[in-house]
Amino acid sequence: MLKISHDELERQGAASLAYWAGQGAADVYERDDAALLMERATGSASLMAMALHGQDDEASQIACRVIAALHAPRPQAWPDALVPLARWFQSLEQAAEREGGLFARAMKQAHDLLDSAEAARPLHGDIHHDNVLDFGARGWLAIDPKPLHGDRGFDYANLLCNPELATVTRPERFHRQLQLVSLAADLSPARLAGWTLAYAGLSAAWFLEDGDAARAQSDLAVASLALGALE
Repeated sequence: MLKISHDELERQGAASLAYWAGQGAADVYERDDAALLMERATGSASLMAMALHGQDDEASQIACRVIAALHAPRPQAWPDALVPLARWFQSLEQAAEREGGLFARAMKQAHDLLDSAEAARPLHGDIHHDNVLDFGARGWLAIDPKPLHGDRGFDYANLLCNPELATVTRPERFHRQLQLVSLAADLSPARLAGWTLAYAGLSAAWFLEDGDAARAQSDLAVASLALGALE
């Protein structure tokens, strides 16, 4: 598949795809400035469809396996384009100063997690049910990463707060997935809940910047559930 991007973050994210060299992510055949020639997903299965039709647990476990493959050590150096995770939270910092409330609590949690971060590694930065695709015989692989490095816990959080999945604001879904994903990721439930609070606050801040109040409210509902799990 040939992808042409005029977005700087997407072009930088292509460097992460090249770094992963087809292990956990779509393979890159050629890359030149805005053009990316990459492996095409040919399978017919969908994590979103699974999550919506009684296979939510299986979808999360597949995504966790893909994330673990992306986080596995590589001998080669990271791409120069990767930015520190702390820089990613600028929008949440601004929302916390402007709005207070859950935004401020999410920002405090982000600071706490960044201060106690595991050893940094390249991150995907945008793992959700439509960014992990069925590549047929090659299995499930990630696409469309962001150019990030930092604590691996960040990459698991959106599985609990993807606003495209209508069930994410249900308490029973949240608490079940919190336990399932923390086990699959080898993270404590408290640390995963913390990253979910931080990520949901950041995502809500981005949606407010885009004028999408409905999706921001979905993220804030998940942030409230994550905060409750921490208290």
